Order: sequence, then structure tokens, then C-alpha cells
Amino acid sequence: MISFLAAFFIKDHNNTDDLEVRNKYGILSGIVGICLNIILFSSKLFAGIVSSSISIMGDAFNNLSDAASCIVTLVGFKLSGQEADEEHPFGHGRLEYVAGLIVALFIVIMGVELMQSSVEKIIHPKETLFNGVIAGILIFSIIIKLIMFHGNLEASKKIGSAALKNTAMDSISDVITTGIVLVSAFISHKTGIILDGYIGVIACIFIIKTGYEAAKDTISPLLGEPPSKELVKEIEDFVLDFDGILGVHDLVIHNYGPGRNFVSLHVEVPGDKDIVTVHDLVDDIENEIRTKYGCMVVIHMDPVVTGDEYSEELKRKVTHIVAELDPKLSFHDFRVIHAKGDCRRVAFDILVPYKYDLKDAEIIKYLDDHIKGAEPGIECDITIDKVNDKIDDRSGLVTK
Repeated sequence: MISFLAAFFIKDHNNTDDLEVRNKYGILSGIVGICLNIILFSSKLFAGIVSSSISIMGDAFNNLSDAASCIVTLVGFKLSGQEADEEHPFGHGRLEYVAGLIVALFIVIMGVELMQSSVEKIIHPKETLFNGVIAGILIFSIIIKLIMFHGNLEASKKIGSAALKNTAMDSISDVITTGIVLVSAFISHKTGIILDGYIGVIACIFIIKTGYEAAKDTISPLLGEPPSKELVKEIEDFVLDFDGILGVHDLVIHNYGPGRNFVSLHVEVPGDKDIVTVHDLVDDIENEIRTKYGCMVVIHMDPVVTGDEYSEELKRKVTHIVAELDPKLSFHDFRVIHAKGDCRRVAFDILVPYKYDLKDAEIIKYLDDHIKGAEPGIECDITIDKVNDKIDDRSGLVTK
């Protein structure tokens, strides 16, 4: 439904990579959600009062909370679309995640409140009324919520929005809740068994579960989560395709909201190349990444000495030592630094998973001792790069 309406109300609606278009999708979803949920609240409130059903009344106020959630989503998209300023130089994109989290909290709070009312109805049961008008209102609500679920889910996939996905999942939980309320009311009407309070408890479990899962989806990007394996590999391969780039590591992706990424990475370049030429190459790569992925990017270049027999031999020794420690570990940015006199220093970064049996200090001590044993008189400068072992990438990925 949202995608259908977008064709009429959003100019260039298919260009979902554009932040302005993306924000308009969120605003449109919020407006539609507010209108439909207020209609559903009014109709169910009427049905709940007429029938004296706590489960229908609870379902009505659940729709009212959905309307409030849509207001939060609407405000979140509106604020997240603001330009960067002095206080927020990377924009306000994360407000969308905050809006999604508030929606999730609304869902959980409403579920807990309805749970209390349902328990009271179990302790003090009261006969409820059921007729064709009440059944029609509930069936109408289920149909509307299914339409909202499909529309928001489709829109969330189009623009990659956790807030809209949470709204969609809330709609499907409402379908289940209203469906249970409808069936229980019918059974109670036919058998005389009062199920209102018990069904209310079941409905509340669905509501709370939906809110919990929605909260997880929004807290994760707020805390900082790794980007997709596909994005990491795509950026690495894109950079490595340029002539003169020997390697890529220390790829860092900061997420400041959907479509607002800041990328930094290190590229290894031949140490004997003209520095101005290499600098121009790095500038070109930055510009092409910025254009292709729509993100801010900074590249640091690491000169690598090639053709030096001593460096190559020492690198082979270090490779053997690292493999003896753990064949799954790897290192990058290897360089030999010649200081005054005969003083030499080897420096490199070693990739270590976040969850690893050995502590960082133990790894460094092991490598330091064995390298000095294999190459007496050399100093070691070893840096631990933490990586996500689930991504299984070689870049030394860090995300925030």
C-alpha cells in the first residue's frame, strides 16, 4: 500500500537511495498509519464498550498505541532528514533508530498493561456480548492490519528501514491478536465459557514478544554492528581493482543512520612509487567510492617495500611463527624500519577475533619472544586488530 501511494505522492519514488525520497517514504507511512489506527481504535472501542469485553477494549487501545508509534516514526523520519550542523556534523540519521526503539517500547508497555487487565478479568470474569456488528468490526480490523503489514514491510525493504520493519511486525502481531480475540468471542458466545481474560493473556504474550524483537533490531545499529559481509568484500574488491594497490586492510565503517556511512581504510602501495602519483591515485579512489556508495570516505596509504631480500626473508619467518601460534591468524601492514646505527624494528598488525582464547598481551608476548629468537637484535612493534570472526574477512574490520 505504501509503495502504491508513493507513486502518487513521492516524486522520483523509485530512487530510494536518495535520502530525501527515503525520508518521504517514512513520513508517508507515518501519516497513513496514524489515520488507519485512529479509525481502528474508534471502531474497536465502540465494540469493546458494547460487548463489555476486556480483550476487545485492550485490542482497541493497542491500536491507539500504534497511532502514537506512527507519530513517533513520522517525527523520527522528519528529524533524521535534517542537514548536519555544528552539534551533529554527521547528520541526524540515527534518530530513525531511536524512533524505532521508542515504537518497540510502546509495544512492550502496552502488552504489559493489557496483561494486567487480562489477569484481573480471569480473577473476576464477566459475561461478554457478541454479534454480527462486533464480528464485522474485528474482521475489518484484521483486513486493514494485513494491508498495513504488507505495505510497511515492502517499504522497509525498499529503503532498508528498521523503523518501518518494526511497524510492519507490529501490524502482523495485531492481526494475530485480533484473530484470537475474534475466535474466543465466538466460542464464548456459543458455549457460554468466558475466555475473555485468558485470550487477553495470550494476546499480550504476542504483543510483548513483538516489542522485544523490534527493540533488538533497533538497539543493535545504535550500539554499532558490523556491515554485511557482501558490502565489505565489495568495497575491498573495488579498491583492489585499481592498478598500484597491493592490499587493503583496517576497513572501518561508521553507521550514522540508514544511507549515512563513513568509511576509512588503509591501502598498501609500492614504497618506490612517486608519492604525488600515489596520492592522486588515492584521491581518485576516494572520489569513486564516494560516488558509487554514497558515503564519506578517507583512505590512508601504507607504503610497502618490495624487492628487499631481508624484508621478504623476515616476513617469511614471521608468517611461520604466526602459523605456529594459530594457522587461522593472519597479519598485514608488515614493514621493517631501519633506525640509526644497526637498530632495526619490525612492525605489523595481527588480526585476532573478538572472542579468542588468548589475551592480547599473551599473543604479543608470544610473537615478540619468538621473533627475537629467530632474529636476534630486532625490536617488535605489534598491533592487535580485532575482527569479527563471523564475517571472516581479512580487512581488520572495525565498525561503530
